[in-house]
Amino acid sequence: MVRGKIEIKKIENVTSRQVTFSKRRNGLFKKAHELSVLCDAQVAAIVFSQSGRLYEYSSSEMDKTIERYGKFSNDYFVPGRPQVELYLQELKKEMDIMVKKIELLELHQRKLMGQGLGSCSAAELQVIDTQIEKSLRLVRSRKAELYADQLRKLKEKERELLDERRRLHEEEIRERLVRPRLPVTLHSEKDETESGCRTKHSSEVETDLFIGLPVARV
Repeated sequence: MVRGKIEIKKIENVTSRQVTFSKRRNGLFKKAHELSVLCDAQVAAIVFSQSGRLYEYSSSEMDKTIERYGKFSNDYFVPGRPQVELYLQELKKEMDIMVKKIELLELHQRKLMGQGLGSCSAAELQVIDTQIEKSLRLVRSRKAELYADQLRKLKEKERELLDERRRLHEEEIRERLVRPRLPVTLHSEKDETESGCRTKHSSEVETDLFIGLPVARV
């Protein structure tokens, strides 16, 4: 049996109207739940009955959904917050203020670098001079700290090298003290006798001195 179309108009019968409201409300929340699950969508539904009773459904926290809706709707007002259009106007004003501050800082930086000083008065130049001197003192102080730190590290390195050199020298001395001595070679009596004979034989060599022609010796 084909269900006929229902004319969309207010139901005059109070009982029928309440029954239809209950059925259609449940159907609406069911469809909203299916939509959120099937399409991974953030869905929220708010329904007030004729008597003023509230019915709601939300796939996530209702407050976050309402807050998100307020960010995308210019006609929606979140209590305690301005409308989106006013909020954007405030952001624009803040942006303009920030741009002006950046321009002033860039101008001041150029003056500190010695650029664009033609329009500066004597008082302004004095202020710039004071700021530069202060900056120089800070830079020199930091530079001195770095140099002192480098010098300290070099001294520590030098001390380590001296300690290592002293240690190696002590090890060398200990090795010399414990190194075994070479044995002394003792000559035997035979060697002494042979040596004495060689000395005596050498002493018996003739050394006669004569004058004249050499004579053949027998």
